[in-house]
Amino acid sequence: MKLGILVNTDRRLDHILGLATAARAKNHEVVIFAMDRGARLMENDRFGELAGRDGISVSVCDHSARENGATLGDNAEAIVMGSQLNNAMMAQEVDRLIVL
Repeated sequence: MKLGILVNTDRRLDHILGLATAARAKNHEVVIFAMDRGARLMENDRFGELAGRDGISVSVCDHSARENGATLGDNAEAIVMGSQLNNAMMAQEVDRLIVL
């Protein structure tokens, strides 16, 4: 199974980490797309480290990042700066989608 997590707030990082970790423990793939205030999570090292884990892909809306003054954190090399196309692709390819 492939789990999608759409993040539009910067207040649920622990939930995101927990869901992604639990899904990977069950050998599910995880796709995360952050937008709006959720783009600010890319400044958090814990979110950046999540993007570097095997079986987890993370993209962030570049427009939302600019609008919210967010910049990539120190451990964010694996985060893909994208657009709403990444969001649409995630919604199309995942089996389940959670919105936080």
